[in-house]
Amino acid sequence: MQPYPLSPGGVDDYPVKVGSMLLTLVDPERGYEKAYNRWYERDHFYAGCLIGPYLFAVSRWVAARELKRLRWPRESAVAEPVDAGSFLAIYWVLRGHHDEHFATWARPQVRDLYAQGRGFPRRTHVHTALYDHLGAVYRDEDPVPVELAHDRGYDGLVGVWLDGIGRDARTLHAELAKEHLPALLAGSRIEIASSWTPSAGENEPKDVPMPLGSRAGGPERLCQLFFLTGDVREPLDRFRAYTDAIGRAGMARVELVAPLVRSVPGTDRYVDRLW
Repeated sequence: MQPYPLSPGGVDDYPVKVGSMLLTLVDPERGYEKAYNRWYERDHFYAGCLIGPYLFAVSRWVAARELKRLRWPRESAVAEPVDAGSFLAIYWVLRGHHDEHFATWARPQVRDLYAQGRGFPRRTHVHTALYDHLGAVYRDEDPVPVELAHDRGYDGLVGVWLDGIGRDARTLHAELAKEHLPALLAGSRIEIASSWTPSAGENEPKDVPMPLGSRAGGPERLCQLFFLTGDVREPLDRFRAYTDAIGRAGMARVELVAPLVRSVPGTDRYVDRLW
């Protein structure tokens, strides 16, 4: 017996749904690239995040200097300067359990780790914030759901940050999902376009061990994460056309477009190519 009824298209509606995420874009200090990479993936990645309740999927990404040079626009409210931020980690948290993970477990856990001397002060947070999931648009009729995006093993990720003009992030996502996003994905290597907006209270002061970088953004801030196969540079002309069209239509200001590739756990690949 099937535990859940199959839909006519074969896409099942299972109860494991992403509700929010932690996104953290960080630079190690120069000369500490290898030490930071090893501390993060061999200690903090697990002790500060993965062992916590309701956090169910993660991935880590990196932008070497050649990818940072491909970012736009030249001035960004997310990355200051625009080429700041080498390592990106993103974590999915189960829908309906945001506070149980972040407020009840994650923040006390990080403070405790720092008290034990298990922090890493030789780094700078460029942009670290919590986001709520708004929705996803897919290239394929029977897609890989966003809940599986980390585990699918995509080669590339493009982060796009937009500030809606005269509209909040939810409205902007709904408008983009009608035509702009399907056009961007059609016939491309981009399989998933996921949309997010800062969680409530993200711009309020926090009891954290170190500054978390640029402001999370207001209700107009839309963060989009695009998961793709192949060379992450190949679809950048599509992304340029996408953001240019949004700008021309007066829908939003483009704050950052940043391509990254998946990091390789257990290696120090890319650490000598960050600057």
